[in-house]
Amino acid sequence: MSENRYETAVARYFEAWNAPSEQAVAEAVAAAWSEDGGYTDPLASDTGHEALAALIAGAQERFPGFTFTLSGPVDGHHDLARFSWELVSAADGSAPVAGSDVITLAEDGRIAVVQGFLDRVPTAP
Repeated sequence: MSENRYETAVARYFEAWNAPSEQAVAEAVAAAWSEDGGYTDPLASDTGHEALAALIAGAQERFPGFTFTLSGPVDGHHDLARFSWELVSAADGSAPVAGSDVITLAEDGRIAVVQGFLDRVPTAP
């Protein structure tokens, strides 16, 4: 991982979203988020490792075969970082979902809060 604490936190965040099993998600969430860490976007608002792991499992169920990828640099100052991402299909490289997140880091370098914004979402059929 990067020596840059913002890039390290974001790398751990993506490890959680892309973890291949329920156990791996739980471990990655614990590594990425503080105990009472939270996540809020237009579709969800959850706090705590168990709820965050369930949120990630739900996204993985909805988008099987997709991977969250960083799209651009991580920008940080003080205890804040911002970055953009895409949800990319392994099958065809399409990215139907994209967003931008702002994270606040806890003292230990893990994520305290994620504020997520959805920049591109699929339209309902």
